[in-house]
Amino acid sequence: MNKVFPSAAAALADVIKDGQLLAVGGFGLCGIPEALIEAVRDTGVKGLTVISNNAGVDGFGLGRLLETRQIKKMISSYVGENKEFERQYLAGELELEFTPQGTLAEKLRAGGAGIPAFFTKTGVGTIVAQGKELREFDGETFVMERALVPDIALVKADVADRSGNLRFNMTARNFNPAAATAGKICVVEVERIVATGELAPDDVHLPGIYVHRIVLNPTPEKRIEKRTTRDRKV
Repeated sequence: MNKVFPSAAAALADVIKDGQLLAVGGFGLCGIPEALIEAVRDTGVKGLTVISNNAGVDGFGLGRLLETRQIKKMISSYVGENKEFERQYLAGELELEFTPQGTLAEKLRAGGAGIPAFFTKTGVGTIVAQGKELREFDGETFVMERALVPDIALVKADVADRSGNLRFNMTARNFNPAAATAGKICVVEVERIVATGELAPDDVHLPGIYVHRIVLNPTPEKRIEKRTTRDRKV
């Protein structure tokens, strides 16, 4: 089966709608599906709830969807690099569901595994647990967290074959596999596409059964979130 689409716009055209729940891979600006985010912006869809570890930065990544007011709610663990996010949130224009990083990863993993909810100690006694079920196990209190099952997952990988088997590039793997397995529809942006069977089985990080559509972006910007340098002694 050939899952390759000619462009990011074509891959999203008949599936993205107002008010959907989206999961977007990446950690900071590492491993984000740049072209797919741009394509979402260009569709003009509104009222999105977006699951992502963070909200990009001003003018790049999910920051572009915030600028166009296409996101109504973020489900994230860290949002500290985006001034427009801060402005919208403090002005009451943007909803935020803060979620501890490990809990966020597990909520996506559980969604992909068909597990509706799980119990964790993380967040007990804080605002994270407000309004959620608490239960005691072996003398300790746990909070119940619901799984996340997004309508669409937007994912970045390094290589895909035409059947959708994926290989990620080192730390750019981050939240991408969990987002991919959780999504009802998974659209993947890759830098290289190879023939089915060219990837060795042990090199496949995510099986193609989870992937519905593939988009080629051979020259992503891969912007660095923060660049630091130091003098080196010769």
